[in-house]
Amino acid sequence: MISGNKVYLTSIEAGDLEQLRYWRNLPEFRKHFREYREISSSMQHRWFEGVVNGDPSTIMFAIRRKDTDELVGCCGLCYINWIHRHSDLSLYIGKNKAYIDDEGIAEESCRLLFEYGFHELGLNKIWTEIYEFDSKKYNLYKKFGFHEDGFLRKQYFYEGKWWGAFILSLLGEEYDHN
Repeated sequence: MISGNKVYLTSIEAGDLEQLRYWRNLPEFRKHFREYREISSSMQHRWFEGVVNGDPSTIMFAIRRKDTDELVGCCGLCYINWIHRHSDLSLYIGKNKAYIDDEGIAEESCRLLFEYGFHELGLNKIWTEIYEFDSKKYNLYKKFGFHEDGFLRKQYFYEGKWWGAFILSLLGEEYDHN
């Protein structure tokens, strides 16, 4: 368990899967994810067994409120490259369909995840790809000092339109100076 002031990060349990699947399937959430399809129960269970429990290059966490133990979201480090010490970032707050909330839960979850990634795992870089319409995540990550490493033109097709994607990254040395 990784504990903060408002939330703590813990392992995802089988009992969390249906709630996480519900949030992932919300159209207003799904538009932000690489997985564009509706996720079935069997797909969710395969992800849990194959990725969460079986892939050493992925470390996923349930985000829970400290005061109630309620599941409020999910975050993790994906596609970890243990040789070059970098990882993709995954995060969403499902509670109240927030996606990225205004209460600071997403921000604190990031801080806990970055502390873990940089200081416990020894990662050099945490990166992410976000679509250009995802201003909530873009603004959150810029608060932490993420840099724009690139922009992928016409990367994502949504609502009849092509959208670009930002590649953002944060180095451990930059995080430690925030």
